[in-house]
Amino acid sequence: MRLETIQVRSLRELADRLTPEAPDPRTGRRRDSGIYRGSGDASWPLLTSLDRLGGIDPPHTKCGLEEHILRNFVRYSRPYFQTPHNDWELLIAAQHHGLPTRLLDWTYSPLVAAHFATLGRREGGRRHERGDRPSTDRAVWRLDWQRVHRHFGLPPLALLTDDLDELYGRGGDFTPWHLVAEGDRMPPFACMLEPPTLDARIAAQSAVFTLCNDTTHAFDAFLAAHGLADALTCFVIPAGEVERLRDQLDLVTVDERRIFPDLEGVAARMRRYYS
Repeated sequence: MRLETIQVRSLRELADRLTPEAPDPRTGRRRDSGIYRGSGDASWPLLTSLDRLGGIDPPHTKCGLEEHILRNFVRYSRPYFQTPHNDWELLIAAQHHGLPTRLLDWTYSPLVAAHFATLGRREGGRRHERGDRPSTDRAVWRLDWQRVHRHFGLPPLALLTDDLDELYGRGGDFTPWHLVAEGDRMPPFACMLEPPTLDARIAAQSAVFTLCNDTTHAFDAFLAAHGLADALTCFVIPAGEVERLRDQLDLVTVDERRIFPDLEGVAARMRRYYS
């Protein structure tokens, strides 16, 4: 099966595409069960922040530094937050605060994904803001994570950090350090990980992550190599419609002030609105 690409020109089209035709026979509701990720360029592969470290042409050039990066985060971050429940929470906190990791950000909300897809980004050496017409198609990716779990023999539930021990611990603790050291020797796997609510941003963004033991391929390439290309759908927002969707998102109050419920979010919303 091949990756499905669908063009959408408005929030209504996106919502219609994601609304099941028939109600779920168990719940009676028309709710999509996927997770979503926004991209500022529809041509970009699904690369983690670790994949992008050192550049993307080619990517993956500094994945071997993963352990060093995480160790130094542990060393210098201790004064700034409470001791995490386990090392997976440490990894999630690191990703959440911008450290390059193998986690890939997703959300349960397609509108949150659309928000990140339609924000300004650098084009030609400058920052695109309101009033400059975007020149790049954007994308909202949808992942059928339950299909991925079925393929790799995982439970049909969002995994919590404690679940990773039970699934991969082999009688002992399974930590990010084991994954770094042994990941390339493990049977291939990918899963969806639901983080604890470490702060208000995680809750406001309905944030989730995917975790994969392969750091040599983009996530979409990894899925395709395992016959899972059809678990992904790419909803492409044409460049000429980006501003329209951006204004529609503001109309339904999906903006920085709600997604980043702190002073930084308030300032970002004001800066973009008055640009």
